[in-house]
Amino acid sequence: MIVLHHVPWGRSFRVLWLLCEMGMPPDEIIRYRIGDRAMREAALMGVSPAGRIPALEIDGITIFESGAIVQYLCETRAGHGFGRLPGDPERVRFLEAIGFAETQASLIEQLNLNHLFLRPPAKPSPTVVKLNTLRLADTLRALEGMLAGDYLLPAGFSGADAMLGFNLFAAPFYVRMEPYPKLRAYWQRLQARPAFRQAAEIEGPQTFYAREFYEVPAGG
Repeated sequence: MIVLHHVPWGRSFRVLWLLCEMGMPPDEIIRYRIGDRAMREAALMGVSPAGRIPALEIDGITIFESGAIVQYLCETRAGHGFGRLPGDPERVRFLEAIGFAETQASLIEQLNLNHLFLRPPAKPSPTVVKLNTLRLADTLRALEGMLAGDYLLPAGFSGADAMLGFNLFAAPFYVRMEPYPKLRAYWQRLQARPAFRQAAEIEGPQTFYAREFYEVPAGG
């Protein structure tokens, strides 16, 4: 029995997608919405102590944090070839990419807060929004240089690519992607994978972002 605690089109998409890549989509998906009371109640806090998504119930254990879940799945289902185990020449790059995905996602989270959750009388600082946007653009520039052929690692698709999927879904709402042709092509390749399409069908249309693009506020 595999149970995924999940926010649609959030970081937990990484886990849903990787499970689909492994041919083992969740038996049950418990969906939450950011800001809902359910994310502060005992049911979620019992599987994710900070009330954060994702959490995955699998193999008789519960594990939270998407990076940890992705590493666990890749190591316990090594036959799929989505991990890079100790001794593999791509191991360090694999671990770097998983950590880098969270660095990038933290900036997306800040921009989500700035643009979507602060309401009058609270207002985001235009300077802070501009700084976070520029920092996100810097990570996209770095990621453009990290690509090794079709995927992040020369040997092919890995859990690190699944970690980046959420980021490349969300980043274009805040940063224009025209300067990053390799990333745009990479994102198209990721979306073309059958398991990505399966996960996206499970998700349905995204309803989190109400606009196609969020500009830096005047004064930033």
